[in-house]
Amino acid sequence: MTIAFRALRVAVLTVSDTRDAGSDTSGKLLADRVIRDGHVLAARALVKDEVAQIQAQLKKWIADPSVDVIISTGGTGLTGRDVTPEAIRPLFDKAIEGFETVWHLTSFQTVGLSTMQSRACAGLAGGTLIFALPGSNGACKDGWDRVIRWQLDSRHRPCNLAELIARFMEV
Repeated sequence: MTIAFRALRVAVLTVSDTRDAGSDTSGKLLADRVIRDGHVLAARALVKDEVAQIQAQLKKWIADPSVDVIISTGGTGLTGRDVTPEAIRPLFDKAIEGFETVWHLTSFQTVGLSTMQSRACAGLAGGTLIFALPGSNGACKDGWDRVIRWQLDSRHRPCNLAELIARFMEV
């Protein structure tokens, strides 16, 4: 039995005080991979490391029925300006705790113990999948290539998140 690929609509959010549209290499990397792997780039934005700005953009996309998935890059570290998890976690209806575990196992293979500096996280908000990755290109490559892309591929077995999207809002 052949399972059909289902393209998802993915929005990419870069969180940074220092990058602009021209220097946003991690956001571009994610956007390029979304398209390369057959999905639709539904939107792309860049906001400052400010909880209110991050939440405002996320809330727009969560409410938008043309966005299935949001992937953010940046602001997941430990410095004072890194506030992405603080902005995202309160929006979650359900956290995907397993993502953090898998992220750290995957990241450890690339950066060793430095993975402890990442507060990457994932969850569901209003039926929208949200993944928060660190801002480095390497972290975005690992996050997309080794974890997220497989869970967004409806053909991945034994199971994937893509096949559950239609059921996220069940009561």
